[in-house]
Amino acid sequence: MLSEQLHIEKIHREQQTINRNSTGSFKVFRGQSLSFADFAKMKNTIGGLMSFNSFLSTSYDRDISLELYARSVAINDPSSVGILFVMTINLAACRDSTNAFADASTESFFQEEEKELILSSHTVFRIDQIEIIPDEHTDKLWEVSLTLQDPNSHDLQTLTVQIRKEVCEAAKPGWSRLGIILIKLGAYSKAEYLYKVLLEKTATQIEQASYIQLLGVVYSSTGEYFKALSWFERSLEILKIAHSPNHPDLAVSYNNIASVHCHMGEYSKALSFYERSLEILKMARSPNHLDLAAPYSNIASVHCHLGMYSKALSSYEKSLEIRKIALPSNHPDFADSYHSIASVYGYMGEYSKALSSYKRSLEIQEIALPPNHPDFATSYNNIGITYNKMGEYAKALSSYERSLEIREIALPQNLPTLATSYNSIASVYDNMGEYSKALSSYERSLEIRKLALPSNHPDLAVSYNNIGMVYKKLGKYLKALSSLETALEIRKLALPLNHPDLAASYNNIGMVFDNLGEYLKALSSLETALEIRKLALPLNHPDLAASYNNIASVYDNMGEYSKALLSHERALEIVKIALPSNHPDLAASYNNIGMVYDKIGEHAKALSSYERSLEILKIAQPPNYPDIAATYNNIGMLYNGMGEYSKALSSYERSLEILESVLSENHPHIALVRSNIKNVQNRL
Repeated sequence: MLSEQLHIEKIHREQQTINRNSTGSFKVFRGQSLSFADFAKMKNTIGGLMSFNSFLSTSYDRDISLELYARSVAINDPSSVGILFVMTINLAACRDSTNAFADASTESFFQEEEKELILSSHTVFRIDQIEIIPDEHTDKLWEVSLTLQDPNSHDLQTLTVQIRKEVCEAAKPGWSRLGIILIKLGAYSKAEYLYKVLLEKTATQIEQASYIQLLGVVYSSTGEYFKALSWFERSLEILKIAHSPNHPDLAVSYNNIASVHCHMGEYSKALSFYERSLEILKMARSPNHLDLAAPYSNIASVHCHLGMYSKALSSYEKSLEIRKIALPSNHPDFADSYHSIASVYGYMGEYSKALSSYKRSLEIQEIALPPNHPDFATSYNNIGITYNKMGEYAKALSSYERSLEIREIALPQNLPTLATSYNSIASVYDNMGEYSKALSSYERSLEIRKLALPSNHPDLAVSYNNIGMVYKKLGKYLKALSSLETALEIRKLALPLNHPDLAASYNNIGMVFDNLGEYLKALSSLETALEIRKLALPLNHPDLAASYNNIASVYDNMGEYSKALLSHERALEIVKIALPSNHPDLAASYNNIGMVYDKIGEHAKALSSYERSLEILKIAQPPNYPDIAATYNNIGMLYNGMGEYSKALSSYERSLEILESVLSENHPHIALVRSNIKNVQNRL
């Protein structure tokens, strides 16, 4: 051991001399194996950074590295890829001893044969290019070109600043920061164990409050909201004794308590605690202090949940204005602001504005963050959501898949984020009518969540709910009911009795009973959903309109058209108040009302409602949006019932043209419209 230490010290002295007195650049080579999975990740990070986290043996001789290591692996190991790293060493980047190297030719076991050069541990390279090396015996031999990075370069400094922002500011120095990293990696049980050990060993009240609060963060991350709330409240009580009433640490506690109430669907409580947090910070800070930006953003998020979109937009814009005063123009927090503003536009149905803001957020991230940072995954995911709502499914799928690629590179161990990506991809296949692919991706998401999360985490309920809704569309109603009831049971255990997600479960179960023809059970479930929403949400929240629409559809199927019309009209009243005048939900309400008028033979009223629906959709959505096709189909059916077959055919053909441009060939909606066209043609 002593001789090895002396050997390293000798190399270290030599490398300091070389680094400080040399200029120019040269190339060295390294051959090694990589698993197929690791190589796939590397191919997705061209232009990004990679680090070798130990002393690195390289050679001046390309042929030795290629033949002895890379090619041998490619031919003989079926589970690996042979890699020849070609490393450009710029001596200007080595003047700092962080990037140190030493000629080890005379110390190497192979001495001059290998021509060895040792690079110091944690050396960082940029990945410039990846190309296959033609070889008649294998197609698994690749050359990867790397360039040594100066530790003072912009990319590395940006990366360091971002890591410090995300981790170091989230906890006090020391072991508590390790816990934050563990939480980010999804290693919740390890973080919990660490904080409990630290809590036992600490003596001061302030430190105890800190670790108790961090345990609350762990439990909130695992969906154990009641437990998280208990720990946050315990921390707050300690801080109230230790600090003055307006100390900023209390603002942090109020903020954390608010976030749990928000997860629990207790939005009025969440708003109260967020506002208390903001009040404290207003007294402790100057009016445009950066610390005020986050509370305004949090308050806006609650307004979003409550359907108060204009208030949400105002608060998000206030947060953005503060950041514009306090931060450089391309700071990552601006990306968060534009992302939040985009989400409000999305809720309001103003998808072009939402897309513009999401893309502005992405542009800032591309300047401010290192390549393949996890925040890019969030941006691509949200852009995908917007394209999905616009019916541009190919673009949505592309964005979701890019998000998944980044998450696999940046957070390979954080399984919940990967589950989110699979869930998003499934939603596109679901909308496209490719239900087998949707089911496969939803089930993959569920498998991951089962591995990563506690058995009653609300995210598992999301997966079971989504799987159930696909089974519903496939006509497998008993399987759908089983999955939806599992989702409901999880939510009953994990969430308060009046959480809006429970309403969603009762709503979806009711819709399946409707499909089964069990109308009384359907009405019971749908009315339970409506009662929960009335308790949890403002009286003009769009989700209440959805409940009234679904109740109306059951009355419609029961032939009770006056009750159906009454419920549809109540839904329309709500969305007129809650949403912009050209929101797609208004179009849906007019369409539903038109369908009831059609059934009771009031054709003029039905046509007027359908045409109003079509007008709104043409303004709000792209020309090939599937709901536009559905409305043309309904107009066609109305004309068909009126005996105006040429008008019916024209409407059906326009519907089919749209559907064929966006949906899979086997989608049932396409089959339905083709059948309608055939029936009309037989009558002409």
